[in-house]
Amino acid sequence: MFGGGGMNPRKMKQMMKQMGIDVSEIDADEVIIRTGDEELVFSNAQVTQMDAQGQQTYQIVGEPESRALGAGSDAESATDADSSASDAGGDEEIPDSDVEIVAMRAGVSEDEAREALEAENGDLAAAISRFE
Repeated sequence: MFGGGGMNPRKMKQMMKQMGIDVSEIDADEVIIRTGDEELVFSNAQVTQMDAQGQQTYQIVGEPESRALGAGSDAESATDADSSASDAGGDEEIPDSDVEIVAMRAGVSEDEAREALEAENGDLAAAISRFE
């Protein structure tokens, strides 16, 4: 990400923390990526979650097994149906920390800041610029 070739890992972690980037490992048993025509299944993958200013990014390291779309078990299909139903329930929640940042920077109430963030789909800079 930063091209830290040879940089001390502890120093790299400190720099990322100063920039507001939080990195953590996820103990995943399996990761499945579904495309239009296949599934990529990562077993024993290393998964890293990076949180930078409210945006979460995931990195998967491992060798995927390719299989035909829908070749998973019935238990997976039931779980997918449940998660699809809950995902359809509504918008992503705007983090309170983002609301506080916009309110502080723009000098407005938290309610106004939340409305601006919702209108801008969580984009901090765009929400702040609405008040300038």
